[in-house]
Amino acid sequence: MTGRIIQTFEDTVQVDQPSDLLAKTLDSNALYWKALPLKPGPYRMDLVLKDVNGDRMGTWTRSIRVPEYSEDKLASSSLIIADQMEKVATKSVGTGNFVIGTTKIRPRMGTANGQPALFKRGQKASFWMQVYGLSMDEQTKKPSANIEYEIKNLASQKQVVLLTENTGQLASAGEQITLEKSLPLVGLEPGIYQITIKVNDNVSKQAISPTAKFTVE
Repeated sequence: MTGRIIQTFEDTVQVDQPSDLLAKTLDSNALYWKALPLKPGPYRMDLVLKDVNGDRMGTWTRSIRVPEYSEDKLASSSLIIADQMEKVATKSVGTGNFVIGTTKIRPRMGTANGQPALFKRGQKASFWMQVYGLSMDEQTKKPSANIEYEIKNLASQKQVVLLTENTGQLASAGEQITLEKSLPLVGLEPGIYQITIKVNDNVSKQAISPTAKFTVE
């Protein structure tokens, strides 16, 4: 397979902070957002970061595959774990950093060494995912699916959260639905957890169960 460059771009990111907060800013993390439309298929992303005020440079490479969705197959987007999820004003729908549709979803990223996203017990974790390919009931002309949110402590394998809902409780449910759920973490003991969102289509009898991990300390 012969590769070719699909798109290149360059951005300069600047953060303005008072001098008395500079040390704290340097020790904190920063998130960068760039949305690119891509056709289904395999890609390689090369990210190069350069300090324009110095001579330091870093590179990061990752292979990604953009899936091709079929109308008769139940599928989902990536399951995003976020530390901020809120509806945006009408004028901001579909625009701005971390905005997908009508919602701003700021992801809580894992570490470079592969550790899951980290939350404090007093914080709230939010989960966002889109589901595609739900079948329509011939009589109601609406989807019929059960959705289950399960959080499990990976050390003990104990289920600590189980929430259920169905498409009848969702506004504007159709062949595609958007799932948004926020949960306080105050009741969870420190440790690594796994969130599983199970979607069972009662019409097509198909099921999916994407997972993601996060850490509570």
